[in-house]
Amino acid sequence: MKLVSLACARRHAAASSVAPVATATGTPCVLASHSPSTPDRRSPSCENLLPVKNYDVLVVGGGPAGSTTAIRLADGGARVLLVDKATFPRDKPCGGGITTRALAHCPVDPSPVVEEHVDLVELRFRYGDSVVRQARAPVISMTQRRRLDAFLLDAARERGVEVREGTRIDAASAAADYIVGADGANGTTAKAFGLGGGIVHGVAYEGNVPYGVVERDRYARRAVVELADIPGGYGWVFPKGDHVNVGVGAWQTQGRRIRELLARVCAGHGLDATSLEGLRGHRLPMRRAGSRIAAARALLVGDAAGLIDPVSGDGMYECFVSARLAAAATLDLLAGRAESLEPYEAAVEGALSPLHRASWQLKRAFDRWPRASWQLARRRTVWNSIERLLLAELDAPGDQRGLSRLPLRALEALGRV
Repeated sequence: MKLVSLACARRHAAASSVAPVATATGTPCVLASHSPSTPDRRSPSCENLLPVKNYDVLVVGGGPAGSTTAIRLADGGARVLLVDKATFPRDKPCGGGITTRALAHCPVDPSPVVEEHVDLVELRFRYGDSVVRQARAPVISMTQRRRLDAFLLDAARERGVEVREGTRIDAASAAADYIVGADGANGTTAKAFGLGGGIVHGVAYEGNVPYGVVERDRYARRAVVELADIPGGYGWVFPKGDHVNVGVGAWQTQGRRIRELLARVCAGHGLDATSLEGLRGHRLPMRRAGSRIAAARALLVGDAAGLIDPVSGDGMYECFVSARLAAAATLDLLAGRAESLEPYEAAVEGALSPLHRASWQLKRAFDRWPRASWQLARRRTVWNSIERLLLAELDAPGDQRGLSRLPLRALEALGRV
């Protein structure tokens, strides 16, 4: 394995030190020294735990943001430890869609766990008026998080990342030079390093309906998005291998009504809400500009940094982009090209802020002026921009030119009123 610097080589040869962790039951322990290429599905017990050498980077969290950051770090020659309190595979509330633009930033081809390719997008206004748009190529690859996350974690192992499942760790005192917080919206790494302030939250609730209860042909290759009925969000029906995923996202203030909102989405599709299986809810963290996500020796990626698109609730694109930028910032520091991890924050702002500013405006437009926003959003010229965004032909709506830019400007204006 290529090392990023002489300093790394010296650290790798250093004497062993103890990394304080806790098992899933909360018992303080140190990490076991297992082969990084061998999956360890057991919960750790104190009897078989040994000291480990110091690591260049500790990644806390084994979801897509954590795994892909670890992969890129390992590819760059860093010695990486990844810790997650869960054992994999485990389910994770999520619509499970990976846009084509997100795939362009993923260091691993997830095709083995993709269950459906979407090239039809159906937009509906309050379960009535609708438009169906055909994309030039698939714009979303549908998967399930229990499959995707385990797949990416195994890919990290194959690249040489040392993985510990069913393990908690005190990141602030861990035997690692630098810390990547990838422990999601409810993680503890942000607080430990004084990061993540200024994040606002939405809430989502979802479940699955098997084919047979719903017609496969109705939803094949099609993502259905229900607009203007959900404060701060929308409803959806997404196709998977043997079922559809039905869900709703909204402002966190709608949490008490979230079951009612999901029942309305179900009713709009002729479904009995009681027929949904595997119901689960989760918070949607949304970062505001200026929120700190990097310090001298720690940074946040993905949901832990609040990097979710405010209007779509999609976090996969942001997760893969932040993983790439986090790994680059960390490798620069290890190689002596930087003095801290703080430049990462500006890199994230540069990469995501233009898109997120437009998303906040669109979110406000639909909340305040739903009917006028719908009349603009249903136009084919707006679809042309959405399609180009999803296919990675545009970085942000502001990059669109020509006549297609006019309705986007009108939506931006509605978001400012």
